Amino acid sequence: MIFAGAILIAPWTAQALGERPTWQVGYYGAYALVAVMLMGLALTWWARIHLGRLWSSAIMRKEEHRLIDSGPYAFVRHPIYTGLIIALLATAATEATLVALLGAVLIAVGLGVKARAEERFLLSEFPPETYESYRRRVPMLVPFLQHH
Repeated sequence: MIFAGAILIAPWTAQALGERPTWQVGYYGAYALVAVMLMGLALTWWARIHLGRLWSSAIMRKEEHRLIDSGPYAFVRHPIYTGLIIALLATAATEATLVALLGAVLIAVGLGVKARAEERFLLSEFPPETYESYRRRVPMLVPFLQHH
């Protein structure tokens, strides 16, 4: 899903398919969307730095493995994915094509699938009450959106 989404969000895909922009972004809209994209990337960067040596692109146990629930992890359990999704949706909105929007959605769904796999891993790594308590307090991807 992530790979297919990356192909679709690339501007040359819409050009190759002959797709024209579906909506008008405008000068100020483009700047606003670039600002949103940069905020998403800043969240991703902050979360990555906050994890330090515990970060890994693969789902695996690291030395000194512990639950991080501070910094951006106090707002969402997967802030790197949240930041990437924000940046990708803003990028697709700037491109203004349905193909780019579909690409961003596919990547977002793929990241959601990966986040759920990480959740299963973390549930097996930590005492149930520790991670379950964190899950109850902190939403998975969307800040302030908690479901019970």
